[in-house]
Amino acid sequence: MKMADVCRKHGISDATFYKYKAKFGGMDVSDARKLKALDDENAKLKKFLAETMLDNAMLEDVAPKNGDARCKAGCGGSPVLGARREPASGVCSVAD
Repeated sequence: MKMADVCRKHGISDATFYKYKAKFGGMDVSDARKLKALDDENAKLKKFLAETMLDNAMLEDVAPKNGDARCKAGCGGSPVLGARREPASGVCSVAD
């Protein structure tokens, strides 16, 4: 069977045939399946990494790097004291 007939039968162009031949030409079917599985896993991992990086960027925007920024931003002069009459973690003290 001619290559053009095979392409017509499967509804692909000649360029697509040659592209697939270059990519999968020397592979067995099992090798091609493994490559496809690895490509799928790689795509999932890239998506997961992008979502995680986006989450981290949002958290950095919301939460300041240290407690000083929180204290300066929302102290208002009313400290919250714990059982020992010491400021709770990240909360302004009277001296602030």
